[in-house]
Amino acid sequence: MQRTPRLLVRGIHATALLTASIFLNAATAQTPAPVTAPAQMQAPAPAAPHALPSTPQPSAEQLKALPPATAQLVEKGRMVALASDCAGCHTAPGSGKPFAGGYPLESPLGKIVATNITPSQQFGLGNYTQEELSAAVRDGKRKDGAHLYPAMPYDSYAKMSDEDLAALYAYLMHGVPAIEQPVEETKLPFPFNMRWSMAFWNLLYLDKTRFQADLSKSPEWNRGAYLTEGLEHCSACHTPRNTLMAADHSKSLAGSPLGAWYAPNITSDPISGIGGWSVEELVQYLKTGRAEGKGQAAGGMAEAVENSLQFLPESDLRAIAVYLKSTPPIRDAADAKLTVAAHDSGAAHSDEAAMRGNLPQNSVAPLTSGASLFSGYCASCHQATGSGTPDQAYPSLYHNTATGMSRPDNLIAAILFGVQRNANGVEVLMPRFDEKSYVDPLTNEQIAAIANHVLKHYGPATSSHVTPQDVQQARQGGPQPFLAKAQPYIAPAMVVIGLLVVLLLWWLVRRRRRGYQRYL
Repeated sequence: MQRTPRLLVRGIHATALLTASIFLNAATAQTPAPVTAPAQMQAPAPAAPHALPSTPQPSAEQLKALPPATAQLVEKGRMVALASDCAGCHTAPGSGKPFAGGYPLESPLGKIVATNITPSQQFGLGNYTQEELSAAVRDGKRKDGAHLYPAMPYDSYAKMSDEDLAALYAYLMHGVPAIEQPVEETKLPFPFNMRWSMAFWNLLYLDKTRFQADLSKSPEWNRGAYLTEGLEHCSACHTPRNTLMAADHSKSLAGSPLGAWYAPNITSDPISGIGGWSVEELVQYLKTGRAEGKGQAAGGMAEAVENSLQFLPESDLRAIAVYLKSTPPIRDAADAKLTVAAHDSGAAHSDEAAMRGNLPQNSVAPLTSGASLFSGYCASCHQATGSGTPDQAYPSLYHNTATGMSRPDNLIAAILFGVQRNANGVEVLMPRFDEKSYVDPLTNEQIAAIANHVLKHYGPATSSHVTPQDVQQARQGGPQPFLAKAQPYIAPAMVVIGLLVVLLLWWLVRRRRRGYQRYL
């Protein structure tokens, strides 16, 4: 293969397509890692109260067969894997095969299939050394040298300590059963299938610095910083992205679109963020997915609670809460004139009395207004007043961040895709109303009408107006990033650029030859 002008063309290709690959970091999030300060700064991580079915816990017999030091390392590594939510991506739902991969991570750039990370020598990590696992987890590079897509958030796991990496390796090799199962290969469309292009993005944005403790802060604060910024990789979802789809750390944790959902602002701002939440309320939310009068976890956050956060020791959850309460406050631009936080918006309201008797009992007329649709589809659970049930099994629609935020993304997504989580022994289920619903599906117009009714009565005065087009966009996975929209045009553009480069080189060579002939 000739290398002359193609090197220049490859550089142009890489700059364009590589940036796109990084979008996957915002679209998904999962894998391993923790970091900490000196030993005296580290609070011990007690054993989880109970183990996830998808995060195997070695039996006492298995641990006895290992040297005592290795057995202790395996248990610590299990906690690292739990906190890192490895099972959330690397276990296919309902498969009963923990860490065997096969979970499809849908992104605007294509489907990424999570890999097998059991100690299978043929299909998993069985042939990996600890150094090779470190390269994958913290540098985004596989054993064969190929670059990983940042759907595996190695840019957060880069902060993982050597001690935690060693523990994770011990757990994956000795505490997880090998599952001999191949997984479908990830095949993104051109040009995003060119994994080598990630090397350029890594040069620009990958910070390989391990976590450094702030000795002016408490051990609890440092533990929270380590878990938030490294292990739990909260920035992967809650920090907005720049034009090259890298995390914009000038707005760290200030909220970011996440497909059809929106990962909200979790800085200490009292209006846009969690500044009005107490530490106890944050701990309750992380443990159960619910904080009364504040919000409920849905979408990706429900998965994080169900697969990871509820199993952390309460000391770790408190450390995360303490750290979040200390972050620099960032106010959303849309909230600039607000004086009431999202979770304080709205009050009880009911149109039921005014609607009573408007239609005969046997009427087959379709429900069209937001009030009638709400009464027919929502009031049986959330109550006619929107106040929910006393135990909040069905939450209030006012004093609720899903309805109180300045943008309605999560309200639309909750209606479309439902809410499901199992945390602290409590199953929470709201049916979905899209085309996959097991109840009557709703049209874009019906969902928009319900959303506008809810926002008008239970949201802030500045609530956005939801259109059927907004609902359709959510059905299709949310707003498309620029690079996803540009994908069909990238290849033709590269051909044109390549031809222009060739023509330019040909013109320069010809000009040089003419000058040389004149000289002779």
